[in-house]
Amino acid sequence: MSKIKVIIPAYNEEKAIANVIQEIPSIVDEIIVISNNSTDNTELAAKNAGATVLSENRKGYGYACLKGMEYISNQEIKPEIVVFLDGDYSDYPEELIKLIAPILKDNIDFVIGSRVPSLREKGSMTPQQIFGNWLATFLMKLFFNAKFTDLGPFRAIKYEKLLALNMEDKTYGWTVEMQLKALKQKISYVEIPVRYKNRIGVSKVSGTVKGSVMAGIKIIGWIFKYTFK
Repeated sequence: MSKIKVIIPAYNEEKAIANVIQEIPSIVDEIIVISNNSTDNTELAAKNAGATVLSENRKGYGYACLKGMEYISNQEIKPEIVVFLDGDYSDYPEELIKLIAPILKDNIDFVIGSRVPSLREKGSMTPQQIFGNWLATFLMKLFFNAKFTDLGPFRAIKYEKLLALNMEDKTYGWTVEMQLKALKQKISYVEIPVRYKNRIGVSKVSGTVKGSVMAGIKIIGWIFKYTFK
């Protein structure tokens, strides 16, 4: 069986993180929670739920993901698949089985959980999130003939392909950077429809005007950077 690691960036998710960890299928070898400068009991809750807990004091989703990747790179035995999952309990962790299936069965390199409207709980995505996803995926289709419909954070990728992407974004642009680099490097990808529910607590990005604007600027910036590179 393939060795699987899960990376979960978490900022003040003490009420949600244990639920996320407990519902991750047992086929996963290690769950790595990166506390991204949390000021609550996220780290304790994650540790008590059985996760490996790391701390990254530099705020930013990308910083947290890179911390998790650095931790894996220092391990003697590397995973075959890395899964990224949010710590707010908006995804359904048990759907990880669906997410890795195309990698295991069809040798696909990269799989994104697409939060399709028919499987989304009402209010689980803000209007600015929905518009931002539409705009980003529309531009990727326009410039790169991409088939993406979402920038969903629940995603699985072969570890060797993840390393080849040379990820660098430190904040809001992490997900779109991964998709753009996958397109540029012509790695195989598919989307799998996944369910999506209202998160526990308030989003630190889409829940604020500043967060939404900054995320939008970063995402569009990455797309134009790669279009005219």
